[in-house]
Amino acid sequence: NSEISLFETNIRFMGSLLACYALTGDVMFRDKAAQLGERMLPAFQTETGIPHSLINLHTGASKNYGWASSGCSILSEIGTMHLEFTYLSDITNNPVFKSKVENVRKVLKSLDKPKGLYPNYIHPRTGKWGQHHMSLGGLGDSFYEYLLKAWIQSGKEDVEAREMYDDAIAAITQHMIKTSPGKLVYVSDLKYDRLEHKMGHLACFAGGMFALGAKTLENEVSEKYMNIAAGLTNTCHESYDRSATKLGPEAFHFIEGNEARSLKNGEKYYILRPETFESYFVMWRLTKDPKYREWGWEAVQALEKHCRVPGGFTGLNNVYLVDSAKDDVQQSYFFAETLKYLYLLFSDDDLISLDDWVFNSEAHVLPIKGNPLYRPAPSL
Repeated sequence: NSEISLFETNIRFMGSLLACYALTGDVMFRDKAAQLGERMLPAFQTETGIPHSLINLHTGASKNYGWASSGCSILSEIGTMHLEFTYLSDITNNPVFKSKVENVRKVLKSLDKPKGLYPNYIHPRTGKWGQHHMSLGGLGDSFYEYLLKAWIQSGKEDVEAREMYDDAIAAITQHMIKTSPGKLVYVSDLKYDRLEHKMGHLACFAGGMFALGAKTLENEVSEKYMNIAAGLTNTCHESYDRSATKLGPEAFHFIEGNEARSLKNGEKYYILRPETFESYFVMWRLTKDPKYREWGWEAVQALEKHCRVPGGFTGLNNVYLVDSAKDDVQQSYFFAETLKYLYLLFSDDDLISLDDWVFNSEAHVLPIKGNPLYRPAPSL
């Protein structure tokens, strides 16, 4: 009987139940996923069908965060339900889940996009954009990832998802991908047409996303996007390499003479985040350039040296201090994502093949249509 994040519940709990069902075939996981899905549905009861951010699974009451652009829903949250709810409908034969996320997509598709970009905030009552703040970091990130992966998950049948992804990436490339004076490629946040020249650690997944998009549909922009993928992944590695601990800060800037480094105390922490390693893993699988394994091994050694403590693994308050204070928190995504992506980086390609599986935003594996482990429910 408390408010929890619809988005986090979906990617962490729903995602892991669905992955366990695909991997084991044990219907207990499917049935638990369906029960959870039913409890999540009231969040979609808004004027537009755009869900609220917070839900009480006991009462069904839902609402938005007060801080989010005067009561808005958040792009990354409303857009990061599609893989799970589509798959849940397919394995339960209950179309309600899929219909909810398809409606969210319909609303987003119908709106005018400033410069072809999607703002991070949308009002669930009016269906209008909130503040024109665009990002491949925390508030936008996985919306784009899920457009690409919805197309892949569908066996490339969901053409609408791929078209929306390609259009969005073209606009991001035009307006938000920048190269620093020191020749580092980065993706900047945009606030009301003003570039921030700052990149968050959460945006470090984008190298892998650009590469996956380029390799799954070869066309005239594939090479350009592969170059951006390599550039972004390199920049994220630089943010690690330029710290004393060889771990990356929460956010870093691109000011001449001080690039890929944090400038403020509030962003020098490392909380066991996986996004950079996710890109190493995807780039390794798609290019076989050995540097990605070398970079991953640097990270494994840094985690072991600076984050391992008797009780497990901890975050660091300041990556620029060799003896940084520790935050004494072991995040659940450290297991779900960080260690998994590092493990898979050093594994053979047929262990969770990218031809058979997509990773949800918490690195839980969901089967691609055609994978024998997809296990669709028999049609009635």
